[in-house]
Amino acid sequence: VQLQASGGGLVQAGGSLRLSCAASGGTFSSYVMGWFRQAPGKEREFVAAISRGGASTYYSDSVKGRFTISRDNAKNTVYLQMNSLKPEDTAVYYCAASRAYGSSSYYRLPAYDYWGQGTQVTVSS
Repeated sequence: VQLQASGGGLVQAGGSLRLSCAASGGTFSSYVMGWFRQAPGKEREFVAAISRGGASTYYSDSVKGRFTISRDNAKNTVYLQMNSLKPEDTAVYYCAASRAYGSSSYYRLPAYDYWGQGTQVTVSS
């Protein structure tokens, strides 16, 4: 599976961005999809995940209520709508695909089998 993330950019605090991740080369609907981020000097961290059919979503506490993950299986694409952005949201954002089962695993990096190249999000204060 190949993943291509896009939609990053520079935005002021309080603004919004929508990230997209297009998948190819596999059966998109068979994967749990996730978004992770990595700020300079920090470890990559979980942001959000969505179940195969899209009925269930999972968020880190730091983005809950501000970010929304969604997917369109007909378009092989997963989205991350980011609202009320803060400077601490500045990071490279990665999409990832997982074959794992069990929601407790969706928060963990090792559960993901395929990764996109990342897209930079910069939030200015």
